[in-house]
Parts: sequence; C-alpha cells; structure tokens
Amino acid sequence: MEFVTPEGFRVDGRRPMEMRQIRGELGAVAKADGSAFFEMGNTKVIAAVYGPREVDNRSQQISDKALVRCEYTMANFSTGDRVRKPKGDRRSTEISLVIRQTMEACILTHLMPRSQIDIFVQVLQADGGTRSACINAATLALADAGIPMHDLVTSCSAGYLHNTPLLDLNYFEDSAGGPDVTLGILPKSDKVTLLQMDAKLPIDVFENVMQLAIEGCKAIANYIREVLLENTKKLEHRRGQ
Repeated sequence: MEFVTPEGFRVDGRRPMEMRQIRGELGAVAKADGSAFFEMGNTKVIAAVYGPREVDNRSQQISDKALVRCEYTMANFSTGDRVRKPKGDRRSTEISLVIRQTMEACILTHLMPRSQIDIFVQVLQADGGTRSACINAATLALADAGIPMHDLVTSCSAGYLHNTPLLDLNYFEDSAGGPDVTLGILPKSDKVTLLQMDAKLPIDVFENVMQLAIEGCKAIANYIREVLLENTKKLEHRRGQ
C-alpha cells in the first residue's frame, strides 16, 4: 500500500509535513464551568470541565493541591464499528489516565487545595489522533473554565511510514502498523508532558519524527491562543454594549 505518492501526496491529499485542518470552539456545553469542541480533520471531540469544587469523596481530598479527575469515552457512533463498547474498558481507562496526567502537568493545582476538577472528554467521530484531539479540547475547556495553568498544553502525533516522516496521522496511516509518536508539550518552555511511542526507531529518525511532532504542537498552540483571544474580544464587546 502506498502512503505517499511519487508526487509527494498522502492518501488524503496532504503533504508529509502538513497537518489536518483544525477547528476549535468554546462553550460547547452550556451547564459546564468550561467546555470546548475541537476537531482535527475528521476526528471530532468535545470536552467539559467542572470545578474547582468541593471534593465528592472526602477520603480523596488532598490538603495542598486540587484533585484532578478525567473520564474519556467514545460515542458508539464515533467509528464504523457498531459493536457497543462497555463503559470503563481497558483502553478508555488508559487514555483517561494519560489525559489526566498530561493536564495535571499544566494546571496550577497548588492554588486550589482541597478541591476537585473533573474533565470529561468524548470522541464524537474518530479518524486517528484521538488522544491529541482530546488533550487539545481539554486545554481549551480548562481555559474556558478559568482554571489557572502554567501554559497551554497541546498535543500532536507524527509517524514514520515507508521511510517518510508524516505529521498528524489519520486512522488509515495510524493503523498501518508503522512507528508513531504522540507528543504533548507546554509550548512556552518546550517541556514534554506526554510522550507515547509504540515501536522502536533509530535515534536519527526518532529525532526527525519528534521534531515534526513538536512543530505540530506549536502550530496548534498558536491556533488555540487565537481562539481564546477571539473569544475574549467577543466577551469584551458584549460587556461594552
């Protein structure tokens, strides 16, 4: 199977170092403290944040910082597979943990002791890169909720197929079985908050793929800042009326 044509185009018409079209929107869930919709190509995700609020279970309360909880789910209609997935299956539990740990690295939890912050993310449509899309949606939702953060945390994937580094893999490329990296960073400090890799790569190839993923993360960070700035301008305009 040919993933990059001799003319240098991928299956979906992109160049190897080209990201899918991204779109973000705040306020997707009216009753949440903060929420967002985020799409990367045909992958569409919604995130909702509740808190900081009183801890539900007092035994889980942390005296010097906030308790961060995360729940990841996939809508039954999100993929072509119509088999109903049980809630809390192993993959969902693992991705929930990954997202929670990634978001904890950017939240200033010490400013909100004895409280809890709940992050819910749901995949509405899946076409590769769901973890990255969930993290980007959660970042927007946390900002919408006014949760204090060190920096935005953004995520993007990159892979290596047929001797070619590829940015932001879709499902077809992701399921080809080649090495791929899912990266999450704090763009201002270049601090890595997430690095997942499912195959070995020679160090020189790994550096190229890693650099590609970093550039993708930074491009997403620039876009998210634009979305937040535009939203702030809208709020100021409403207050001024």
